[in-house]
Amino acid sequence: MDLESVKRLLENGQGTENESSINSLPTRLFDPFILQGLHVDLVEPGRLICSMKVPPRLLNNGNFLHGGAMASLVDLVGSAAIFSTGAPNSGVSVEINVSYLDAAYADEEIEIECKVLRVGKSVGVVSVEIRKKKTGKIIAQGRHTKYLLVRSKI
Repeated sequence: MDLESVKRLLENGQGTENESSINSLPTRLFDPFILQGLHVDLVEPGRLICSMKVPPRLLNNGNFLHGGAMASLVDLVGSAAIFSTGAPNSGVSVEINVSYLDAAYADEEIEIECKVLRVGKSVGVVSVEIRKKKTGKIIAQGRHTKYLLVRSKI
């Protein structure tokens, strides 16, 4: 791909009539865009199991679940797991890592299991596994580290 094509790919929609419609979208659109259709099957302190059918809106050009959507699930479900421990906030991301092991396709049922590995005074760490609900085959494994905002004692 030539350099101008790369630039157009990234800037698609900027400087056109689409730009005003994109800029008029509500703030905090991203979380509901990823999470719509997610069902919480189990919640207990430090552990969550959720499931959802892969919606067409989260597919990539290869017609399978986009890696960015899976990373967002690691982030969002992992943050909820930190809350499940009684932490007053879910903090801010310090590090997130996802290993992609298989693909999930439109309308395929997936399961997201998150386990809190540690919640300390200032750091929380979670492990997230995304798998095919029917077979249990792992699609992705993630680990997310968050800095938990420490309130000043002053």
